[in-house]
Amino acid sequence: MRFSMFGKVTAYFVSLLTLLCNWLNIPMKPMGQRLDLNGYELVFFDEFDGGAPDTEKWRPVAYAENGGSYAEDMVSVRDGAMVLTAAYRENGPSGAGWYSADLYAQPKFTHGYFEIRCICSEGGGFWSAFWLQSDHSYEHDISKGGVGGAEIDIMEAGLYTKATASLRNAVTSAVHCNGGDDDPENIDSKRLGRFRGNDIYRTYNTYGLEWTQEEYIFYVNGVETVRTDFAKGVSQVPEYLRISLCLPEKVTLKEGETVRMLVDYVKVYQKP
Repeated sequence: MRFSMFGKVTAYFVSLLTLLCNWLNIPMKPMGQRLDLNGYELVFFDEFDGGAPDTEKWRPVAYAENGGSYAEDMVSVRDGAMVLTAAYRENGPSGAGWYSADLYAQPKFTHGYFEIRCICSEGGGFWSAFWLQSDHSYEHDISKGGVGGAEIDIMEAGLYTKATASLRNAVTSAVHCNGGDDDPENIDSKRLGRFRGNDIYRTYNTYGLEWTQEEYIFYVNGVETVRTDFAKGVSQVPEYLRISLCLPEKVTLKEGETVRMLVDYVKVYQKP
């Protein structure tokens, strides 16, 4: 039995508090159960000790989005961290414009615990993200309400323009499935809440997801924030683990300025 009665009561209380915080649109301090990896084995990890991303573990990708581009050379490794950079480039691979970084872990995963330790990017409209995505997260007939694939946003950090420190240092978690086209006959997505970290743009914090057969359980710094089985159940298909420094529709940086996301490690655990 995974949880004690006390643990179930705690989870129920946290769920109610999360609903209240969402309704009031305020960030919540993580206050659920502490992470317990008993029974799990480490199956994937990278502590970025080399001079470049390990191509056997990572695949940086290049594509256009929001008037800018993602480029493979916007990802680097130095001083024991992987660095995702966003900047304006006159002579980038796709010409002059704003560039950023996005990469996939290899291979895909189904179920397990996924954790990143990182310093989030701050400024310019860009935001840091750690997430999972299936091949068919947004196709109604294949996703089937998430069972056939979902986008699981473990954390997104882009609230640095907010007025209060608690909001600025909060990350959001969400699940998206059944398409992104606002089809009124299909449930498309659910924002699960805003959860506070510790000075997330200047110090390292950890963000995690436990993906079981029954639910998704989210963590910040080893403490549960929220759990869900939205919408018709959790994904039962292999998914890509992704790290992104996301391009905004409107960049507010000046040419010559840069923003960076620093990743200390990524770890994946699964049960044998």
